[in-house]
Amino acid sequence: MAKKLSRLRGMFSSGNVTSRVFERQIRSSPPGASVNRARKFYENLVPSHTLYDVECPDHCFRKFTEDGLFLISFTRNHQELVVYRPSWLTYSSSTDSSSLPRRASRFDSFFTHLYSVNLASANELICKDFFLYFPSQRFGLFATSTAQIHDSAPSPGAVPGVPSIDKITFVLLRLDDGVVLDERVFLHDFVNLAYNMGVFLYDDLLAILSLRFQKIHLLQIRDSGHLVDARAIGYFCREDDELFLNSSSQAMMTTRTSQDKNKQQSREEDAENNGLQHRSSQQPNASDNSFLSGIKQRLLSFIFREIWNEESDNTMRVQSLKKKFYFHFQDYVDLIIWKVQFLDRHHLLIKFGSVDGGVGRNADHLPAFFAVYNMETTDIVAFYQNSAEDLYQLFEQFSDHFTVSSSSPFMNFVTSHSNSVHALEQLKYLKNKSNSFSQFVKKMLVSLPFSCQSQSPSPYFDQSLFRFDEKLISAADRHRQSSDNPIKFISRRKPETLKFKIKPGPECGSADGRSKKICSFLFHPHLPLAISIQQTLFMPPSVVNIHFRR
Repeated sequence: MAKKLSRLRGMFSSGNVTSRVFERQIRSSPPGASVNRARKFYENLVPSHTLYDVECPDHCFRKFTEDGLFLISFTRNHQELVVYRPSWLTYSSSTDSSSLPRRASRFDSFFTHLYSVNLASANELICKDFFLYFPSQRFGLFATSTAQIHDSAPSPGAVPGVPSIDKITFVLLRLDDGVVLDERVFLHDFVNLAYNMGVFLYDDLLAILSLRFQKIHLLQIRDSGHLVDARAIGYFCREDDELFLNSSSQAMMTTRTSQDKNKQQSREEDAENNGLQHRSSQQPNASDNSFLSGIKQRLLSFIFREIWNEESDNTMRVQSLKKKFYFHFQDYVDLIIWKVQFLDRHHLLIKFGSVDGGVGRNADHLPAFFAVYNMETTDIVAFYQNSAEDLYQLFEQFSDHFTVSSSSPFMNFVTSHSNSVHALEQLKYLKNKSNSFSQFVKKMLVSLPFSCQSQSPSPYFDQSLFRFDEKLISAADRHRQSSDNPIKFISRRKPETLKFKIKPGPECGSADGRSKKICSFLFHPHLPLAISIQQTLFMPPSVVNIHFRR
């Protein structure tokens, strides 16, 4: 009996496919662990074979959708959307040759072309780095825009120093058949479209941040495919704020006009009594609108109350307000919204900073602030500086609450330091290695708010299954500097054997070692399939490799 138990333990610990299938039949998973157990099969099902320099259309391949049903790409002239369906490799051969038949080595053996749709007009281009997927209805949100104008003319309500784009068009498209369902146009505005930074999708709610006019446009995506305005947060916070202010200003104007008329009449009577003819050249002046925006007023009042409540003695309160509030008052007034994300259906995480950081790429060294905004009560409920240790502790322990924003089940298993002991150990190693904890906190909080749908849910990026060099490849949706050496994926299970390798670029390496190359990786969310795309900065034809399991 002991020998049988020992044999069973050895079979279960071997980690091969047969033992995993047998274990799944006789053992039930612990509550909530069925998906994690199923993902362990990917230790055995890996993309171990590579087709180098595959002949394929010269397109800009963007990404797989979260459910793996579509591969999104754009034509090189950034005018057309091209959608493919992953069809997997299907061929049969009567020979035992290790090489694939020529027909099976083509791009169309793996992907079926569904359709091409022209999204951009003559003077507009598709933003190739922007795409959001609405999985429940299989809708895709795309963006087109005209050229960016850096030295734009001043416009009422616009933030000085923020560039302008004459026309930005958001297009909602049904990916099943390529039908355009709705559009939303922004004129003479600026939205940061790179890697979805200025747009965030949470369930059916869409937040679009206008950097130029400091307004958060909230829209709802209906099942019918319509984009419906829900609210705009910025100068006004409630739906009736504008109506209330307009009615109040009209009443004030009426009162002021009547008062000015009475003063003018009294002056004329005094002049007549004195034998003088006095003619006033001044007309009644309507007061200029010098109010701060609604969101800025909420922010200032929250900061004031927080400093006020720190002290119980009135004298100390006044001193504290002078040092912490009034001394920095203009700095707070000059803050603009950099980025925004949903925390849930009622709360937004808003990042504030200077104008330079809102439009510049290297804003890591600039001071920044985070605010949690309640959309129902229109109140700021929390405020942190980008070096706040208490915000970092929340980020370290509950980072899934910042990243998970999709109803797709695949996105719930993206590795983070709050759900993976290996990622947490790596984070603690970086923390201990850092010379300044304050600088480390700033570096970690740079990623907040997270860009929407910016990580791949592929199980091969699960750090509980595989170990890899994150400097060369990761789940983040970013271009990387290409390496001539293969990227190794090593099993976390003892004895930590090499499971597979991903090598971008030509099989024998590049002949030109002087040109700087970048590469991107598109991993299917649940199939052992990946695409690596290598190109130089001067954009000659890309080298596309397909990695799959044979």
